[in-house]
Amino acid sequence: MGRADDSPASLAAAPEAVRLDVWLDVACLFKTRSQATTACKAGKVEVNGQPGKPHRLLRAGDELRISRTGYKQIVVVRGVAEHHLAKPAARQLYEDRTPQPSPEEVELKRLMRQAGIRPPTKAPDKRTRRHLRRMKEEPEG
Repeated sequence: MGRADDSPASLAAAPEAVRLDVWLDVACLFKTRSQATTACKAGKVEVNGQPGKPHRLLRAGDELRISRTGYKQIVVVRGVAEHHLAKPAARQLYEDRTPQPSPEEVELKRLMRQAGIRPPTKAPDKRTRRHLRRMKEEPEG
């Protein structure tokens, strides 16, 4: 009989490297692997300053920059796993180094929320683009 740490299950539980899209899903930074893959393909994820492709292998020590709505999340990989873990264990896989928003940014967001100003959720359609162009070209006075 071999030792418990030589078993294939324990070796598979702690891989040296894992795919970026799999790790983003396992670490609970995206709800699904599909969402993580889509974000990688859209250029929303950088690994060590390089665009993060879904198939890129991720290792401990790598720095990720994830573009979120309104801010960039900065994460340093502490460990890798291929299979889903409980959320508290998954949060141990990374260190979040995202800087806290300044008091001015917090106040600006609060004021915009109170005024009912929200950033657009999608790009303007053709009709809206034409309307915006006319408003910009219109002479004042």
